[in-house]
Amino acid sequence: MKYQRLLLAALAALALPTAAHAHIGLHADGTLAGFSHPFSGLDHILAMIAVGFWASTLLGGTARLVVPSTFVAVMAVGGVMGIYGIELPMVETGIALTVALLGLLVALEVKVPTPAAALIVGTCALLHGQAHGAELPAMSNATGYVAGFLSATIILHGLGFGLAALRFGRAGQVVARIAGAAVALAGAALLAG
Repeated sequence: MKYQRLLLAALAALALPTAAHAHIGLHADGTLAGFSHPFSGLDHILAMIAVGFWASTLLGGTARLVVPSTFVAVMAVGGVMGIYGIELPMVETGIALTVALLGLLVALEVKVPTPAAALIVGTCALLHGQAHGAELPAMSNATGYVAGFLSATIILHGLGFGLAALRFGRAGQVVARIAGAAVALAGAALLAG
């Protein structure tokens, strides 16, 4: 029951961008633009949900906090890099690879030590963050924009946690593996263009 409430709260939070349009100031300071940005691309949505799912279900323990926190922290660094025009090579290709990789980690139920998991998601987060930061809208406040996309990322990680909570029994395990494979295939499709 506790996990069902968490999932319901995460899904309700996904509706916030449309409700927030009525608040003056969110457009000008960039918060709404930043918040909505991760929801604008399937690549970001899939990767961030996969991180939450992988950390919650397959890694467990301290990784449940460390892995998503690492993603958010490194994503902030990547965002600042993007805002200041520091480019990473082949960012879009790298992002597609991260989607495929994270999908495979879920599909194959890969378990690694927490530091290794943090390194993996940190690398992914740097690319996603750089892409977010590079797309800072003109006239937007960078701080609000970064706070917005970090908040959305946390919600997407929470959605991954919520979906992981629904995974129970052998049938749930099979569905999770199929979902991970679908994410990996989506990453491959993004690579193919």
